[in-house]
Amino acid sequence: MSALFNFSSFVVVLLLTICTCTYVKGKAPALLNERTGFRGLFWKFARVGERLSPWVSIACFFMAFSVVFL
Repeated sequence: MSALFNFSSFVVVLLLTICTCTYVKGKAPALLNERTGFRGLFWKFARVGERLSPWVSIACFFMAFSVVFL
């Protein structure tokens, strides 16, 4: 089954994308400078990771335990 049709898998993919884009923007900010188009989507994910980092980290923490215990 695709991750798009399973809600918990979709949340995992979304959180991992946000964390990856935030990490890449911290290490190589020139890669995520474009704010429009397809690459702009990754810029927006990085922005969410920067602005909502406490909430993203809490969600990753709960995600880790839900994957382990389910």
